[in-house]
Parts: sequence; C-alpha cells; structure tokens
Amino acid sequence: MSYHRILLKLSGEALGDSETGHGFDPGALATIAAQIAGLARKGVEVAVVCGGGNILRGASFSASGMDRASADYMGMLATVLNGLALSAAIEAEGASTRVLTALEIRQVAEPFVRRRALAHLDRGRVVILAGGTGNPFFTTDTAAALRATELGCEVLLKATKVDGVYSADPKKDPNAKRYDELSYMDVLSNRLRVMDGTAITLCMENSLPVVVFNLFEEGNIERVVRGESIGTKIGS
Repeated sequence: MSYHRILLKLSGEALGDSETGHGFDPGALATIAAQIAGLARKGVEVAVVCGGGNILRGASFSASGMDRASADYMGMLATVLNGLALSAAIEAEGASTRVLTALEIRQVAEPFVRRRALAHLDRGRVVILAGGTGNPFFTTDTAAALRATELGCEVLLKATKVDGVYSADPKKDPNAKRYDELSYMDVLSNRLRVMDGTAITLCMENSLPVVVFNLFEEGNIERVVRGESIGTKIGS
C-alpha cells in the first residue's frame, strides 16, 4: 500500500437513499463498510469523518430561519448518528471500530482525545470521528482536514459522486474539464468547489495531500490507497 494511515471523508449523502441522498440505505452502508474493513484487515490505519447531509445540513437548515449556531449543532448530532450506523456496519464485516465525538455523548461514543484516537489506530481499529470540530460555523471538510493533521495521516481521501475535480459541474456543462492534479492555490484561486477554503488552507499549511475520487465505483478506496492514479490529486 502507498499509504499506511489515511483519513477518509464521506458525505452523509453517501450513506443515504441513492435517489434522494436522505436517510440510510443499508446496501450503501454495507458496501462502504466492506471496503473500509478490507483495508483495516490489510494493515491500513483508517480514520473516517462523515458528514450529516442525509439527515440535516446545518448551513442549509439555518437558511430557513433557524439560528446558525443551533442549526450547526443539530448537524453535528446528525454526524454522530451516521458514525454509529457506519460503526455497526463495519463491525458486521469483522473489523473493530471506535466512535469518537467532538461533542460529549459518553453513553454512545468516546469523547475525542488525540492520544486515545492514536492508540486506537495503532491497535488496528477503524476510528470514526463524529461531531465535526465541535464548533459551529465549521464544515465537516474542515473537521476532516483538522483530524487528519492531528492524527498524522498521510493523505485525506475525499470520496464523492464524481470521478475527480472538474472546472464546472459535469452534469450541467458537457465541456467541463477534469483535472488529474491541482495545487492548493489552483483550488483556492479558481474557487473550485471541492472543499471549503478553510479546509484547503489547512491542508496546504500542513502539506497534507488530498485525493478526490468516485466512491461509488466498487474497490476505488483500495485503489487510491494502493497509489493508483484515479481521481484528482491536490497538493503542493
């Protein structure tokens, strides 16, 4: 494997219904869990950050009139639900997991403590990091960049519905160009909607490479970890 310790960023919609992206799709959960468990069995140390968009997206909900901080905390709780669902699915595949949250909910998950998370990774457990950063006004992309840096991950894998980063939405613009490689500054200066600016800046300041790839092609997570050239790589 090209990478020994990775952070996988999943959208909440990846766990949801294939048509709407809402709720939970047991088939999608099982497929993703099988790929993650397979990596763990091969000795790859895996941390996962999951969004909550299949249940509630704080920024979108606040647009309806809800106070932004309250909406964001609700979104963080949605990521905890996703973390628990993903944990159960991975455990069903025979891999050991731990759910750590930035919000303290001790009855269902451990509070995030960096040394504890590192110890779990060292023991071969899949570490699922829920609750975002624990602060409103930050996205789960920023949480992924932060945790990947804290835990010494070699790469941040951003799993999406498309096979990389495009110059425009490929579903709307048939002339959209897919990039094989980009610099952090390319993403920021061209306002490419890969991750929010805070997340990309954090990756840039810590020289953390990002690979954006299609999650829904089975086996792609392992292909990326093996170092195969798929998706778009963002780096220095």
